[in-house]
Amino acid sequence: MSSLEIGSVAIFGLIALIGIGMPIGLGMLLVSFLGVALMRNDAVATSMMTAVANDSLEEYLFAVVPLFVLMGLLVTVSGVGRDTFDVFQRMLHKVTAGLGIATVFANAVFASITGVSIASATVFSRVAVPEMKRHGYTRKFATGVVAGSSVLGMLIPPSLLLIVYAVLAEQSVGAMFLAGIGPGILLSVVFCVTILWLARRKRDFVFENTDVAEYNDIGWGAVAAKFVPILSLMLLVLGGLYGGFFNPTEAGAAGAVGALVIALWRRSLDRRTFWNLLVETGQITVSVLFLILAATFFSRMLALSGVPRELAEFFLQDSIGPYGFLIAYLLLIVVLGCLIDSISIMLIMLPIALPVADAAGFDLVWFGILTVVGVEMGLLTPPFGLSVYTIKSAMDDTDLRVGEIFRGALPFVGAMAAALVILILFPSISTWLTRI
Repeated sequence: MSSLEIGSVAIFGLIALIGIGMPIGLGMLLVSFLGVALMRNDAVATSMMTAVANDSLEEYLFAVVPLFVLMGLLVTVSGVGRDTFDVFQRMLHKVTAGLGIATVFANAVFASITGVSIASATVFSRVAVPEMKRHGYTRKFATGVVAGSSVLGMLIPPSLLLIVYAVLAEQSVGAMFLAGIGPGILLSVVFCVTILWLARRKRDFVFENTDVAEYNDIGWGAVAAKFVPILSLMLLVLGGLYGGFFNPTEAGAAGAVGALVIALWRRSLDRRTFWNLLVETGQITVSVLFLILAATFFSRMLALSGVPRELAEFFLQDSIGPYGFLIAYLLLIVVLGCLIDSISIMLIMLPIALPVADAAGFDLVWFGILTVVGVEMGLLTPPFGLSVYTIKSAMDDTDLRVGEIFRGALPFVGAMAAALVILILFPSISTWLTRI
């Protein structure tokens, strides 16, 4: 077989291995090794795998992964999510569907200090959903709002997906963080507009009965006390990063220390809990870095086979064109999001798609934002819908059905599609801050 044929078989072989249940990292390493061995020989394959293990993980930048993961876990156990929701509930409860909008804003703020969608889904399913149900909102809408707005955790910096993309695309993590701000704000606004439209045009979808429950009318002094730790952590991490005081790794370290101080100050962290958080941080970090190693080897194998070059020539011919490729790519990752998790989609698709996007002349920072938004839609779509299943497992409600959460999240999938179209039409929303 030719190198091109071997590369093509490797792609389909990887899909087949994932389909039968092999972990994606192991599958990538296996097909990559076999692919290089068939194109060259076993010695070259072994040498390349050794070089990849050294080259892909030796950078100082990779320290950012455990630091931001640890910060997110510390923030989650310290009760910052509940305080964030309380603040926005106090500010917005008199607005139509105000608790839904408060959930979106709380998720946006919480995302800026965690960077993981699943953390947002877990926290707000326990905080926001019971409060919305108490005030007459339908369970379908309440869980749908939490599922929908949880995706902000992977778009608003610091974001684990943006870090992974930056590594795979060889882009600056700082630039990707800057690029995520505008789209994150846009998506938050689109979600709020969706909630207001539903409240006025589809009231049965939003409200189950008249709101007669009393609100916890906390004073503005208490609001300030709840918001100060959140604001301080945001200023420390994002202010330090964007102000030029920290690089991304240093910002992660400062954020982890800040989150640790908050957790200790609130007495929500004992020795056993802290040890468990460190262990969980290590497990998440090792899994992410192993996947990056495997994806790097897969990318080099494909480059050796010539598959990306042939795909670029095919997609960029006049009959399809650059934007035809972009639309096909986004549709494919949305479909894949129905089946596998976000990081896996990026690890499979980016080694194939990035050379084509580069040949098309796309800004790779903008392309990364589109990729993250498209991938995140998969968190809300059946049958995989990781955010939906996270909410189901976090809710202590035996009557709650997964299908009910999926139906509640459907309007937010539509909102994300609308935001994706806007981001395609106006690339400057993603890139203007990176050019300042």
